[in-house]
Parts: sequence; C-alpha cells; structure tokens
Amino acid sequence: MGKRFELIIFDWDGTLMDSAGTIVACIQAAAIDLGLPPPSDERARHVIGLGLHEALRFAMPQLADDRHAELAARYRHHYLAQDQELRLFAGILPLIDMLAKKSRLAIATGKSRKGLDRAMAVSGLAGYFAASRCADECHSKPHPQMVEELMAEFSVAGNATLVIGDTTHDLEMAFAAGASAVAVTYGAHSRRDLEVLSPLHCADSVADLAAWLSRHA
Repeated sequence: MGKRFELIIFDWDGTLMDSAGTIVACIQAAAIDLGLPPPSDERARHVIGLGLHEALRFAMPQLADDRHAELAARYRHHYLAQDQELRLFAGILPLIDMLAKKSRLAIATGKSRKGLDRAMAVSGLAGYFAASRCADECHSKPHPQMVEELMAEFSVAGNATLVIGDTTHDLEMAFAAGASAVAVTYGAHSRRDLEVLSPLHCADSVADLAAWLSRHA
C-alpha cells in the first residue's frame, strides 16, 4: 500500500508520552487512599485511554457511585505530583516533526483539555498539532466522536485518516469512525490484544512506527 494519509490522529498517553506506568501507579495509589484493594496492573492498564471517570469506574467497580469524585480527586493528586517529570518516548519528537511537514496532525485523548494543554506545554509538541479532542469535550473512547469531529473539521474522509494508539479503545474508535488504525505495542495494551482487532500494523518501537509511516503515510 502506498496511500498517503491526509490526517493522522495520535493518542497521547502510552503512544507519544511514556506515561502508562505512572497512570497505573496513580490509579492504584488512589484506591489505597480510599481504603480499597488496588486493581491489578493488568486491569489498571486496560483503562488507559478512557475518560477519567469511565476509567476509574472500570478499574474499581466495587466503589459506590457517590465516591467516584473522591477517587478521581485522589488520582489527580498523585498524577499532578509527577506529570511534569513525564517525557515523550525517545524518537517521538523527530517523528512528529517529519510527519507535520506532509500531513495534518491531531490528537484524540482520554485526557481532559486542561491536562492535554499542560502535557503539550511540557513536551514541546504543542505547535505540531492542528486540532485535538479530549474526553471532557466528547464521548469517551471507544465512541467514534473524537475522530468523526476531527475528520469533519478538516473535511477528510475515513479512507484518508489514520489513527495511531496503544490501546484497543483507540483501534475500536478508529474503526467505528471508518478510519484506518496502526497500533503501538510499547504502551498500555499487549500485542496479543491489539492484533485481535487487525490494525494495519503493530509497531513494537518508535523506530518501527517511523519506518512504517515513512513508507505509507
């Protein structure tokens, strides 16, 4: 395939930013703060990419609804204490710089708008993305709203749109919107789970992703 994608939509956590491990630890710490048994690493990793409240509801289904806000507040407390120290995966900055010269780039993330703006500023990527959608502005992944709105904003069809993410939520969102998808296996979800959804490619490293995109994007 030699097609060139006009719009490339990236997930943030676990795809561009090396943050999946921190998110898991913060979910577990928030549970402990509330006197709950922390979810396993696997269960906590599964919810990465969802909106915060959807993620915490799945990670700790035993928690009463009226305590979800308390749990979210404790998660934010732990995450904000260290998010300034999070870094992009090695090789992401030159990859994004290369892609921005020939395609429109956008973000679709489970972060809040405030959280994404803060992460963009810390990472130095803010100037590269033409648009973004966050979980507090749209339905949470895997609902296709984020991708559908971005395609509509730039008048780009699904067959000219590529979504890149590290979770099954990202892939399901892309396919529901009629877009193509590439998975990265160095983030939150396993290659086994990602391959079940048959993305165009599963990249095991940023270098692998860059090589595939240089040929096909």
